[in-house]
Amino acid sequence: MTGPVYAQISGPIVMIGFGSIGKGTLPLIERHFKYDPARLVVIDPDDKDRALLDARGISFVHKAVTRENYRALLTPLLTAGGGQGFCVNLSVDTSSVDIMELCNEIGALYIDTVNEPWAGFYFDASRGPEARTNYALREVTQAAKRARKPGSTTAVSCCGANPGMVSWFVKQALLDLARDTGVKTAEPKSRDDWAKLAQTLGVKGIHIAERDTQRAHKPKPADVFVNTWSVEGFLSEGMQPAELGWGTHEKWMPENGRIQDQGSATALYLLQPGANTRVRSWTPTPGPQYGFLVTHNESISITDYFTVREGGKAVYRPTCHYAYHPPNDAVLSLHELFGRAGKRQDAIHILDEHEIVDGIDELGVLLYGHAKNAYWYGSQLSIEETRKLAPYQNATGLQVTSAVLAGMVWALENPKAGIVEADEMDFRRCLEVQLPYLGPVIGTYTDWTPLEGRPGFFPEDIDTSDPWQFRNVLVR
Repeated sequence: MTGPVYAQISGPIVMIGFGSIGKGTLPLIERHFKYDPARLVVIDPDDKDRALLDARGISFVHKAVTRENYRALLTPLLTAGGGQGFCVNLSVDTSSVDIMELCNEIGALYIDTVNEPWAGFYFDASRGPEARTNYALREVTQAAKRARKPGSTTAVSCCGANPGMVSWFVKQALLDLARDTGVKTAEPKSRDDWAKLAQTLGVKGIHIAERDTQRAHKPKPADVFVNTWSVEGFLSEGMQPAELGWGTHEKWMPENGRIQDQGSATALYLLQPGANTRVRSWTPTPGPQYGFLVTHNESISITDYFTVREGGKAVYRPTCHYAYHPPNDAVLSLHELFGRAGKRQDAIHILDEHEIVDGIDELGVLLYGHAKNAYWYGSQLSIEETRKLAPYQNATGLQVTSAVLAGMVWALENPKAGIVEADEMDFRRCLEVQLPYLGPVIGTYTDWTPLEGRPGFFPEDIDTSDPWQFRNVLVR
């Protein structure tokens, strides 16, 4: 596949991390930007895929980026030779805030896919659960955003598939819903207008509803954690407390639920890990399914973005959370891990495009509680189509890397926007760049609710007056 050249990168490109997402992002950078290949540098503590870089003559720094060395390591790389550098942070265990602030000091653009802390944060027993949430990480980034002067260098925070792409899907889904319910509206131009549209449409909440059906030729071996994307990344977020944006329509809270009382106070967390917390959700191919309530930045940013306030009080806010059914091998891997008291398997393995026999990653947003019940809008990208579109990645990876591409294009076209999340970006422009890599992108309605098939053989503590209460969504 060929594609348009969207922009020129005048300075060096420094990619931090060369795992599954870094490998997949590289060919998209090569395809869609004009730049000097001699000024592209990759940094990673693991050199197992260095041959891909050596074959291209790309410089490789075999190091970890740490709290102690990041300034001395990154500053000369991002400023060498003049022009505006671009830092593409696709690594775990690297502080997003510290690196984006360094980039602002030296005038370099920045993008990442997750709000990442330095190594040790996720498993630091000295921190209370509230301090290990994505809400807490986001509050630090928001404080940095508020401290920036207008016109500071653009840093795109949390711009992968989710968080990232799904925020653009939400806006398109709202416009579709307005069209289909006869709500006449101009396309919103401001955050307040978008929030009021969601309120007018009666959207009670949003699931980031995903089903990954990709499977390998060989079944998962015992004592190996298998996934279609970073195992370290999945376990880091999966072992954080389950977390969701908390809507104003909710009437019940789990006994182990806690509201964040600092900052925007838009989130709820549970005193249990997200990868061991199940919720009822729906995607088009399987229909009803269980997903894991894994914490993600978009759960909080979307809820915050679509909040309507009057007199400083939130009068409307949608619930929002991830409902993730990973590939079956990853589900088995989680069962194995939690069965051994959370101790990770000694071996990990990420399925590449050559090992996968078939399957799709069906990733979208399920807007629920409105006049037409529920509407799913998203990507149904298959492994077969992925192989045709871009090398070095499976369907899950391409949904992420194409969002990184879109975020880079937007940053180059808006270089003085300060710190931004995907919710604040031009969703039409970003989807215009990304859509060629997403396979079928569809919108479909469903009559399903979390009350379907209930009550069953046993009594349940549910709310039959409102199917879309979190009380009915959470599997207890």
